[in-house]
This record gives sequence, structure tokens and C-alpha cells, in this order.
Amino acid sequence: MTDSEPAAKAAFDLGQGPGRLLVWLYGVFTVAAASRSIVQMILDFGRAPLAYVLSAVAAVVYAFITYSLVRGGPAARRAAQVCCALELAGVLVVGTWTLAAPSAFPDATVWSDYGMGYLFIPVILPVTAMIWLRRAAADRTG
Repeated sequence: MTDSEPAAKAAFDLGQGPGRLLVWLYGVFTVAAASRSIVQMILDFGRAPLAYVLSAVAAVVYAFITYSLVRGGPAARRAAQVCCALELAGVLVVGTWTLAAPSAFPDATVWSDYGMGYLFIPVILPVTAMIWLRRAAADRTG
């Protein structure tokens, strides 16, 4: 281990710099999606079970990405990249589904209409995170 290794690790820690904003946003979305889905499932699950379960799935994905970003390291970075890609796919599929078959969603999910109810952050966040994770990985190896 050289003297420059600890400094390099600190410089590319996923939870530092712009990564800190990603951790914060994913944390906020974890709480928002989990709170929303729990309340909706407790109070009125029969009204829109698909929407409420999808919001709960989003919360789990957000929580795992948050954990991976905080944990850091190559394995966590790869796990976060995979989850961000799955999250983006989920946003695109659910977003398209809610527009194509609105009757299937009597209530909105976090990913409805590509996250329009959340200022489109659900579609922007995974793209931004994947760019950051890729940049951080490239900077670490190169």
C-alpha cells in the first residue's frame, strides 16, 4: 500500500462530492416511496394493489442503491450500477404502462408517468447515478 492509495480512495468514495448528493436523493426517495406504499397498503390496498406494490418495490430498490453508495468499494459500485439499470428499466416500463393502460393504475406509483409526480427525478436519478458510478470506476482504475 502506498501513501497515495488512501488519498485516492477518499477522492473516489461514492458517498463524497457529487456522490453525496446521490446518496441524499436516494435516501429521500427511499423514505418517500416506503412511506407512501406502507400508508397506501394499510389504508386502501384493494383500491390499487399493483400501484402500491410497485411503489414498495421502488422503495426497496432505492434503499439498496443508497446502501451500496454509502458502503462504497468495487462490489458495491457494481451492485449499484446493476440496480440503477434495473431502476431505469422499471421507470421506463411502468411509465409507459401507466400511459398506455391508465385503467390498470387507479392510483399513481412513484414511477407513474416516468416520475412526473416527483418532477421526473425517478427517471433522471438512475441515469445520473450510472454516469457518476461509471466515472468514479474509470477514475479509480485509470
